[in-house]
Amino acid sequence: MMVDFPRNEYIYDLIGLGGTFDQFHLGHADLIKTAFRYGKHVAIGLTTEKLLDNKILKDKIQSYAQREENLKQYIHYEIGVSEQYYSIIPLNDPFGPAITDKNLQAHVSSMETYKIAIKINEIRIKNGLPPLVLIVIPIILNKSGNKYSSSELRKKQDD
Repeated sequence: MMVDFPRNEYIYDLIGLGGTFDQFHLGHADLIKTAFRYGKHVAIGLTTEKLLDNKILKDKIQSYAQREENLKQYIHYEIGVSEQYYSIIPLNDPFGPAITDKNLQAHVSSMETYKIAIKINEIRIKNGLPPLVLIVIPIILNKSGNKYSSSELRKKQDD
């Protein structure tokens, strides 16, 4: 039985975030939980293969379909949010609809990726749109004291 994540205490109607979400880990989980904590509806930009060229061990990155399914499984079963409260959008460029969607109010990123969120706001302002509220979460460390990293998890698979 699914119990919905509390949906009555949100601040923003529409909040966004984006990423590759390969080798789903606790850093990804924190990013997503934060978005649902603040947003009634969460738009998740999921990078397509077009954006993977500069990734470490890109040939080891899970398929788009697998990464999308991992997101859905986590959102649905781990935090209990039904599909009516989120959308997963293919990202073919680093910014996606974040630079054009007038309804988007906020963006969640990690300390590692917040520079992209700043660039999104610069483009939004040039496009005559209001800047997004930027919510930046800290980097989550693993038991060894290192940040969770999809690249590091892919390297371990390669060993």
